[in-house]
Amino acid sequence: MRSQRPRRLLATVAIGGTAALVLAGCTSGSDTGTDSPASGELDGVTLNVASDWSGAEQTNFEKVLKKFSDDTGAKVNYTSYGTDVATTLNTKVEGGDPPDVAVIPQPGLLQSLAADGNLVELDSATQDEVKANYSQDWVDLGSADGSLYGVWFKAANKSTVWYNTEVYDTAGAEVPETWEDFNDQLGIISDSGVYGLSIGADAGWPMTDWFENVYLRTAGGEKYDQLSTHEIPWTDPSVADALTELGTLWGNTTLIQPGTAQRTFGDSVIAVFGDPPAAGTVFEGDFVAGNISSDTAAVVGETAKFYDFPSVNDSEPSVVGGGNVAVQLTDNEGAAALMQYLATPEAATIWVQEGGFTSPNKNVDMGSYPDETSRQIAESLVSAETFRFDMSDLAPSAFGGTKGTGEWQILIDFFNNPTDIAGTQQKLEESAAAAFG
Repeated sequence: MRSQRPRRLLATVAIGGTAALVLAGCTSGSDTGTDSPASGELDGVTLNVASDWSGAEQTNFEKVLKKFSDDTGAKVNYTSYGTDVATTLNTKVEGGDPPDVAVIPQPGLLQSLAADGNLVELDSATQDEVKANYSQDWVDLGSADGSLYGVWFKAANKSTVWYNTEVYDTAGAEVPETWEDFNDQLGIISDSGVYGLSIGADAGWPMTDWFENVYLRTAGGEKYDQLSTHEIPWTDPSVADALTELGTLWGNTTLIQPGTAQRTFGDSVIAVFGDPPAAGTVFEGDFVAGNISSDTAAVVGETAKFYDFPSVNDSEPSVVGGGNVAVQLTDNEGAAALMQYLATPEAATIWVQEGGFTSPNKNVDMGSYPDETSRQIAESLVSAETFRFDMSDLAPSAFGGTKGTGEWQILIDFFNNPTDIAGTQQKLEESAAAAFG
């Protein structure tokens, strides 16, 4: 999704006093060489923070902010902008009333805010914290034109394949590591009388996640970056390679539960974990655990487990994902201190222990995750040699985020006719060219 370009922010808020570099009681486990100020360093300072989180997510994030307040004396007011973060935040910026810190879900929004001069570059202490606690991929995702602006606080792993353990056990199927073995195991399940795989392509976005995971593993990170920004066309041979792999799987009607094009994502999860199950496997992100718990009687970690998206052609461990990045919009020491705090493993651990949260901070103790499944999800994400953000989320919404058109619809059409690789590439290229301009 691309945000509307806001005009340059002219007014900033100045707060006197010494810089709060690392917060009392919340010093990082990494060795950044910074000193902790005394408790109450930011007494009298009020900070405004905004994100898209509401409900339980808001409650848990406010616990993170409360620790910052308790340690520094700063008062922190949180506001949820709901689902339309880009529009609301841009309106605030244009009106000269931005929050001090915003935690946003779109890298494209970070890029546009930075390009228009509306973000404050991270100070040196916070940059040290980020570089000590995050892999280079996350550092790059928080940067624009060579400057570091973002602290990635929350992450999502969209490279998880969920399976019904009872179906696998009955069929004699095993957890695969390679794409070839994945196809073989789906065949073993299908031979047992239950379809190997259920897919819900109704809206189209699950099909983009399929493509992105296969493409990252067949083309590599550099090509992925180039395709994400339309530096290479969708008619590139690397796209044909990924579509060929997908076409081979999607064209095997003995493996896949019929009705994919009409089935919703939620129904595809129920098909695997309902009673009786219609299929043994469903691919989607770590949020599948929530669907399993709310819509089926299966138990995550027992009858419902996941494995990493398989390697294709000996590809290295890779993850496609999403997340929320904190950015600073006012140039004051309180906001800078909060940004550094959010980059520490201690800040992330507060929410990690509450559940339903994955941190990209590699120095968060994996023992802090409340169960084995959430711990596995986090380990897969932080240990991935290659991480890339969801490609369709990086694209203009007309191409990567609109039901019934663009990439969503074209990949549904390809599922229905997985032999038309060249025609699919041409349609993708025409749609992308129009959207990127």
